Amino acid sequence: MLSKVVRMSDEPPPQPKLQVQIDEDISQGVYSNLVLLNHTENEFVLDFAFIQPSNGRAKVRSRVVSSPRHTKRLLLALQKNLERYEERFGRIDLGPDEETVLH
Repeated sequence: MLSKVVRMSDEPPPQPKLQVQIDEDISQGVYSNLVLLNHTENEFVLDFAFIQPSNGRAKVRSRVVSSPRHTKRLLLALQKNLERYEERFGRIDLGPDEETVLH
């Protein structure tokens, strides 16, 4: 009787490639220079807005609603990409009038 030895790999199976579809109007993007953040126990709401320097009114251009877990993954991904950006292009300095505003 022949027996076959199967070795289990410590590596997880390869993940299938993610294919993302994007509509033409969405692919153009929306410029935002302000983001308003709100949250409940179950979700985060990110309102991306545009405010003109000479006008005190902001118009929301896009709203993203996300779970807390996904929002944390987004935060970590943004941090990592900012690190990579600054390694390549130099430190991003916030001016004295550009402090983070938390509400």
